[in-house]
Amino acid sequence: MATEGDTVDELAAQFEQHRTHLRAVAYRMLGSQAEADDAVQEAWLRLARTDETSIQNLRGWLTTVVARICLDMLRTRTARREDALDVHVPDPIVTSGPEDEAELADSVGLALLVVLDTLAPAERLAFVLHDVFAVPFDEIGPILDRSPGAAKQLASRARSRLRGAPVHGEVSAARQREIINAFLAASREGNFEGLLNVLDPDVVLRADAGAGPMGPSQLLRGARVVAGQALHFADLAQFAHPVLVNGRPGFVAVVDGRIVSVLSVTVVDDRIAEMNILADPERLSRIDAASLGLA
Repeated sequence: MATEGDTVDELAAQFEQHRTHLRAVAYRMLGSQAEADDAVQEAWLRLARTDETSIQNLRGWLTTVVARICLDMLRTRTARREDALDVHVPDPIVTSGPEDEAELADSVGLALLVVLDTLAPAERLAFVLHDVFAVPFDEIGPILDRSPGAAKQLASRARSRLRGAPVHGEVSAARQREIINAFLAASREGNFEGLLNVLDPDVVLRADAGAGPMGPSQLLRGARVVAGQALHFADLAQFAHPVLVNGRPGFVAVVDGRIVSVLSVTVVDDRIAEMNILADPERLSRIDAASLGLA
């Protein structure tokens, strides 16, 4: 005869089968690994308080619950950030190599997460659930307390805003790495013209330093301005190591076994069109340099 403990263990096992999917939904919704973990944990707590016999499709039920939790978190964040610094770089996922090709193929770049951050919470939910996870609008509408048609309009609006975001296009990972290495070499050598050669004339650099010593956070535009900033931090380039940032070539700067910055770039037409740098010590402390073989 099954005991209550057996039932809980079985339910926990079923939940674990969906954890990776749920975390992927939450990360794309929130752009924060810590908040994504919190959302998934809250979904488990709600499941544990629910009569599981009333749930016909556990994956769908959990996806809806996580989406609702993330929507509430986004709305709270929006209210909290009204007077906050505009420059924000989402949490990066840093790996040392393509150990899991399937996971990398499913990864989302920081540049896209940055644009997702500009969407209204409802737009972001509609786009992420429908365009990324193929959730039908008939199921998205009730989450937003709107009709399926209204949810479809929200996703369409989000899609229009995302069209303006730079994307890697057909540039291979190997070519991206070549261009990043050329940028790094020019930085180390103090080669201003070399930097201009690999930067798009309208390149955007977004640097999120939090409350750390590399602040203030800033948003820079234009090749000459960005090249000048790269030369200003040329000493830091000596500590750069190649990694994958959200499945795409990037690098981290490691000083005394501690990661002090993560750089992700977007390459378009063989030039760097966007650079996103996270230099917030508090958030970087969650990335283990030893696990990347860099400590």
